[in-house]
Amino acid sequence: MKKLRVEEAVGLKLCHDMTKVIPGKFKGIAFKRDHVIRPEDVEELLSIGKEHVFVWEENAGEIHEDEAAVRIAQAVMGESMFHDQPQEGKTILRATDRGLFKVNRTLLREVNSIENVTIASMPNNFMVEKGDKLAGARIIPLVIKEEKIKQLERICLANGPVFNIRPYKKLRVGVIVTGNEVYKGRIEDKFWPVIEEKLGYYETKILGQIYCPDEMAELQKSISSYQSKGADLIILTGGMSVDPDDLTPGAIKNSGAEIVTYGAPIQPGNMFMLAYLDDTILMGVPGAAIHSKTTVLDVVLPRVFTGERLTKQNFIDMSEGGLCLNCKVCKYPICYFGRGVEG
Repeated sequence: MKKLRVEEAVGLKLCHDMTKVIPGKFKGIAFKRDHVIRPEDVEELLSIGKEHVFVWEENAGEIHEDEAAVRIAQAVMGESMFHDQPQEGKTILRATDRGLFKVNRTLLREVNSIENVTIASMPNNFMVEKGDKLAGARIIPLVIKEEKIKQLERICLANGPVFNIRPYKKLRVGVIVTGNEVYKGRIEDKFWPVIEEKLGYYETKILGQIYCPDEMAELQKSISSYQSKGADLIILTGGMSVDPDDLTPGAIKNSGAEIVTYGAPIQPGNMFMLAYLDDTILMGVPGAAIHSKTTVLDVVLPRVFTGERLTKQNFIDMSEGGLCLNCKVCKYPICYFGRGVEG
């Protein structure tokens, strides 16, 4: 594009909309982008304070911000999302379904390193609902060299989309509530209502709820029982501390499961345990889940329900952002708690 005096721009196309404002009476578009300036338009442009305009140059190899925003959005978006029509040079990506928002952080950094390209997004591993905003794309100037957009498109085509939404799977879940104090009826079970509420967000088939004493043989028997019923996930509550009567970690280890982590750099819920017994996920959930609205369990559940197989490194990465501030009104998952900078 090039800048010209309005008198010199007759016969050329405008690069952008021209707004007219009459205080208290009118505010709107006087001339639209791509309007070919006519001799009779000159006086009107001068009257709205436009002595100079930007017009398209032939064969300049440039594209307008609206087209650039759409092409960027189409290049970076993956499954279960769509983009709005551009507004003021910016387009918004939105979710077509609920799920877990995933960001290829390396690729996002690479495309944002292209001069004059900007893409802002929600954090990685963010739980989203249908219609939620996911990211916004735009260029900084009014126009951009098309080759830069083609570069971005080539990068995304070669390395996969920047963004994806992973849908939640339907899991068969068994719950084991441990502790003699609950098993023998000395205290009321406070764990099951918490677990039931959290599982209610997802599509699940509850295989059962077993109250188990602090006996290793009984714990292992309960795990085997659920596994034989085809459980995808077994949640064991309580008995996760270092007290001699807390046997849950030992029962999970003795089941032959592959231990991913016992302990996580997330508070509350440090004593969390995750393991894999063949295709069955075992979770040891500490007592913090009873007392705190949001714990490590809320961070891990959505990833498990997408079918992601977590590693020790995933938990290490959760340490940044893994401290809950116990806000009076919990904003999770809008807050950064538990997300971690990697994925």
